[in-house]
Formats: sequence, structure tokens, C-alpha cells
Amino acid sequence: MIYRDFKGQKLSQLGFGCMRFASDPETGEIDQAKVNAMFDLAIREGVNYFDTAYPYLGGKSEIAMAEGLSRYPRESYYLADKFPGHSLTGPIDNIALFNVSLRKCRTDYFDFYLLHNVTEWSVKFYESEEYHIIPDLLQMKKEGKIRYFGFSCHAGPDMLDAFLTRHEGVFDFVQIQLNYLDWTMQDAKAKCDIIRKHGLGIWVMEPVRGGKLAVLPESEAAKLKALRDGGGCCDSGAAEPSDASYAFRFLQDMPGVTVILSGMNEVSQVEDNLRTFREERPLSDAERAVLLDIAENLKKGVPLHSLQILLRRMSYGT
Repeated sequence: MIYRDFKGQKLSQLGFGCMRFASDPETGEIDQAKVNAMFDLAIREGVNYFDTAYPYLGGKSEIAMAEGLSRYPRESYYLADKFPGHSLTGPIDNIALFNVSLRKCRTDYFDFYLLHNVTEWSVKFYESEEYHIIPDLLQMKKEGKIRYFGFSCHAGPDMLDAFLTRHEGVFDFVQIQLNYLDWTMQDAKAKCDIIRKHGLGIWVMEPVRGGKLAVLPESEAAKLKALRDGGGCCDSGAAEPSDASYAFRFLQDMPGVTVILSGMNEVSQVEDNLRTFREERPLSDAERAVLLDIAENLKKGVPLHSLQILLRRMSYGT
């Protein structure tokens, strides 16, 4: 497992995102047995970072995650959760809501806690004196119930920089949508530069763009296959690398990137991701060039052959 140091903490670079747990087709409930099996495999191979949020899966993600993790010592993993300020319709008792998440997660502290989805629209709630969200959560940090404080962000670079400037010294890390498609399409490159400028850690969400980069259109996947067939990119006898593995490798050696979250919902996804994060294998210049070329074609709207791609993505679980 690849690990990254963050303020003295040894974090697995592969983080387990808990937003997309599979449901039992008969009951509609989260398939807890599958969650437990995925966690067991991930933990056995060194994953120690688990991420959820108050609203994920209708509020059931926190419960299912806690059920899976409660079989392990609390000090053996890092737990991340998020405050849903972006979805509030008025001021609430922020600390009471925070404590609800603590109870659901069966813990008395969060290693990492985030403001959920800071954007140009939601920032007014997070900065509102009436809502007093940030001061209340900083009080939780002062009391030791939050170890590291951050926020997830879908805002543009200008708003991100302004927000960090107004709250210099408040946050420890920022979680952004980062992948080789959004590197230019959503100006993720500029966002990374801004986060590094403020001296904060970069956490990655949507590294495979909700599955879009996990199963590529055949015309684009063929370019990666041509690279492999050309020799030199794969170890002899190694499993054929997945489309998703290239998306993760695009991020692995990026300066400042600490945790890369993957919303896994099948054991096969966990197995594939563990192969990718077993050891560092930076992209070659040729591989990086092909990925950026694929991104440009996806931005132009390469036909997805929708039924075929849908079936392939379903097999990946995205």
C-alpha cells in the first residue's frame, strides 16, 4: 500500500469512499455483508482511511460504515465525515447534528471532518454569522472531537482562493474533484496550485469521474491498449491494467495529493484498486500524453455507444 504522511499521520493514499454501497435487491437496504467483506479486504491490504457524510445513502452510510469498522480497533483506522451545511434551510443546532454523526459512527471523535460542498452558492451559509457553522465546528476541534478540519469544494479557482484567504489558518486540507478530465475542464490544475499555495493537503474525490474514466469508450480505451501492446508499460504476467488504474496513477505522484478516495461498491473494485495502489508506478510521459489526449476527446463528446458502455460500467459497479 502506498502511504502519505500528513502532519505525522500515516494515511493510505487509497481512501475508501462510502457513498456508493450496494443495496440488497430484495430489501433495498445496504448489503452489510458486502460492506464487511470489502472492508476486510481493504484493511487487510493496508487501507486505513474511510470517508462518509451525513446525507450519504439517505443517512444510512454512516451506520453501515460504523458496522463494518466496529469490528476493528478504533485507533487502527482514520474516520472522515462531513457537515451538511450546503443543504440546510435555516439555522440549526450545529453541535447537536455533529453529535448525531458521532453516535451513528460509534465514535467520540472524527480524525478528519469537513464542511460539505463549499460552492459559490453554499458559501453564504457556511460564512453566515446567523448559522455560525465554522465557529461551532472549531469549538469541536478545540475539544478534541475533530482532529483535522477541512472542506470539500466544487467551486471555481477564484472562489476557492478567496475562501481560503478569508479563513487563513483555519483549515488543514481541501477535498476537490480531481482527475485527468477535470484537470483542464474544471481547472483542477489551478485549484491544486491554490491549495498548495495556502500550504494545505489535497484530498481527491471523483478520481474516475463517477465511472466515466473507469470504463472508457472503446475508441479511447484502444489507445491505452496500444501503449501496452507496444511494450514496457506492464510487468510480465501482471493482470491487464484497468482503465480506472490509469486514472488513479495520474494522481498518485502529484505534489500535495495525500488521499485519493474511491467509492467502491464491489469486491472486484476493491481488488482492482488494491493492485493499483500496491506500489508506486508513476505514469510514463507517453501514458500521460495519451490520457490528456483522451480527456480532450471526451470533452469534444466522443460517442459513448451508450448501451455497451452502460453494461461495461455496470460490471465495474459505477
